[in-house]
Amino acid sequence: MGTWNSRGLRGSTLEEMVNRTNEWYQEKGLALMQKIPTPITPVRMDKEHRQITLAYFDQRSTVDYIGAVQGIPVCFDAKECVADTFPLQNIHGHQIRFMEAFERQEGIAFILIYYSAKKRLYYLRFRELLSFWERAQSGGRKSFRYEELDPRFFLTFERGCYIPYLDALNRDLELRDMLDKE
Repeated sequence: MGTWNSRGLRGSTLEEMVNRTNEWYQEKGLALMQKIPTPITPVRMDKEHRQITLAYFDQRSTVDYIGAVQGIPVCFDAKECVADTFPLQNIHGHQIRFMEAFERQEGIAFILIYYSAKKRLYYLRFRELLSFWERAQSGGRKSFRYEELDPRFFLTFERGCYIPYLDALNRDLELRDMLDKE
């Protein structure tokens, strides 16, 4: 388990964009997504400023967001990546197991990845993530490259900060329907 203050501001920009997007989707009646807080145990407090200065994560969290989109259960995580290679160590086994179980219950699981150096967003379908994960588990690459990703699932920001992940979710559902019919 890591300490709370060691994480810095990593992911806070992406998280803020996802939160704003989720608020906008909710206002439009398109989706209801909730941020899942990570439970922490405070270790050290600054009593004068009433702040936690050191804490540990209580338990492993599952995903960052969970909710429903037009009656479909949805869960996802949001990750930032500076390089063109995404290390799978940024995703944990318990998250894979949770997303796998979520999909078995007919939900949709995915990861939003923000490639900050390229200013590009990617909707990583769970099926795609699982293939990378299984490759690593069987002795292959412990990461995946930007070039390996499906170009249909790159997203562009709308209105400067909104993430149109519902468009990618719709594409995901269409592909699933096509695969089911084969």
